[in-house]
Amino acid sequence: MPRRSEPTERQCLVSREVRPTAELVRFVLGPDDQVVADLKRVLPGRGVWVTATREAVAEAERKRLFARGFKESVAVEPGLAGRVEAMMEVAALSALSLARKAGSLVTGFTKVEAAIGSGEAAMLVEASDAAEDGTRKLTAAIVRRFGTPDGLPVVRLFSSDQMGLALGLTNVIHAAVLAGPAGNGFLACASALVRYRGPSITDIA
Repeated sequence: MPRRSEPTERQCLVSREVRPTAELVRFVLGPDDQVVADLKRVLPGRGVWVTATREAVAEAERKRLFARGFKESVAVEPGLAGRVEAMMEVAALSALSLARKAGSLVTGFTKVEAAIGSGEAAMLVEASDAAEDGTRKLTAAIVRRFGTPDGLPVVRLFSSDQMGLALGLTNVIHAAVLAGPAGNGFLACASALVRYRGPSITDIA
């Protein structure tokens, strides 16, 4: 989050459009004048801002716009857009782990189905490699509770292995994030990752 004294809007280096900082990625100069992403917006130094999409970051790299933004010679290691995506993925998985530590996450098909049925679930997290049968049954549980399959956000961004590693568990296919600050933090990170990647079969439904 920006500091209180900082503007809540910035100009995108690529499009020149003014956007809320929540829709932008801040970049700063690190050692040896390397351009690095500052996702938490806490690193010292002058920053430049780029719309938080893979396409915009790749364009800034391709057109060598960072030198113009920083008004000096800079170094950009190839693949910046991919590294930003990887950082955002790590942030989302870390937020998922924090939700579990805060007691705001349940895993396992039976517990997840019960959380949906009781209304405790604020969102469903399914592995991108989840079996169709389990996905279908939990969609049916959402329909029973809310009357529509769109009644609950469904996050399908990570593989079972990724989820298991983040949570310190094995064979994690389904999880339910419960309402609360920790759950909201995960949804914010997941939504940012989806926007960055653009349309994908692994998305937030």
